[in-house]
Amino acid sequence: MTHVASQFASSYVFYWRDYFEDQPLLYPPGFDGRVVLYPSNQTLKDYLSWRQADCHINNLYNTVYWTLIQRSGLTPTQAQERLKGTLAADKNEILFSQFSINYNNEPLMYRKGTVLIWQKVDEVTTKEVKLPAEMEGRTMAVTRTSMKPVPLHCDIIGDAFWKEHPEILEGNS
Repeated sequence: MTHVASQFASSYVFYWRDYFEDQPLLYPPGFDGRVVLYPSNQTLKDYLSWRQADCHINNLYNTVYWTLIQRSGLTPTQAQERLKGTLAADKNEILFSQFSINYNNEPLMYRKGTVLIWQKVDEVTTKEVKLPAEMEGRTMAVTRTSMKPVPLHCDIIGDAFWKEHPEILEGNS
């Protein structure tokens, strides 16, 4: 796992300019990687549910915080003070009543985060095939199935995700 975190960090820096041409990378990034063995599938699901709920809580806070700064003209200190002690319902009310933003309509990517799962993906490629009796080869489409990491933006707290992807918790996935 440390190799994965290291490789990701170096790739992040290496490819930064490909995605953010006019914005210099101001500080070197650091990424955490760890392997944890959970005693049961339920414990794993509980952990992942907690992480997704944490993503939601952080995004809701940041959405309100930056909206207060950018659209109300509050300073960062004032926005932080305004949000101190608020609950999720309070933050939703601020967004809706002051800015006509229904947080539930924000893209799932922000509200739920990104989940990467391995899925079978069919890849169609063209291949030239030449049989011994033929003078010229033929081009034909060939479909190959491989496992690829696929990003999903969905709720993993409920049962629907786990019913749609039972292979995640199976021993041979």
